[in-house]
Amino acid sequence: MSQAPTGTGVRTGADGLSRCPWPYSGGPDYLDYHDREWGYPVRSERGLFERLSLEAFQSGLSWLTILRKRPGFRAAFADFEPDRVAAFDEQDVQRLLGDASIVRNKRKILATVTNARATVALRGQGGLASLFWSASPPAGPRPARMTEVPAHTPESAALAADLKRAGFAHLGPTTLYAAMQACGVVDDHLRGCFRASSGPEA
Repeated sequence: MSQAPTGTGVRTGADGLSRCPWPYSGGPDYLDYHDREWGYPVRSERGLFERLSLEAFQSGLSWLTILRKRPGFRAAFADFEPDRVAAFDEQDVQRLLGDASIVRNKRKILATVTNARATVALRGQGGLASLFWSASPPAGPRPARMTEVPAHTPESAALAADLKRAGFAHLGPTTLYAAMQACGVVDDHLRGCFRASSGPEA
């Protein structure tokens, strides 16, 4: 969920569970993503690289579009293994530009390769997970309505600056706040949502 969607408080689904309102706009795929993935902590390098890559591809598009294309992205980008993507060359870029299973945007494709190389380079400085999770904000009150959920924060702006200095591309404060939400750095499940609690880590 890359931008705060319209809506108010939680909604109760046909299954009797109360949820944030946004997953109801996208059918079963969105509900499953909300229930099983969004907001659970992601601390592995590969997992974070994948989420950052997908969030960057989402910029200007619907997250549901990216979610439904994720199997194609994983196949095209070597399951987002940073070392493998870092080795991509111009032939790989041309291959990706011809792959209809992903979003064929050259700037975003090149940024993904750039970010894979930056991810590998960060290992000598504590690693991507350490830098990403350093953006954790102070605990605050849980939002009750979607209008209380920000699109970006001072922490996401600081993280954007840190990642840019580390050589990452195409990751601004809004994109990074979406990644922070998705990866559990912040917990923006609304008050009353059944997922407004801790869950398994990835």
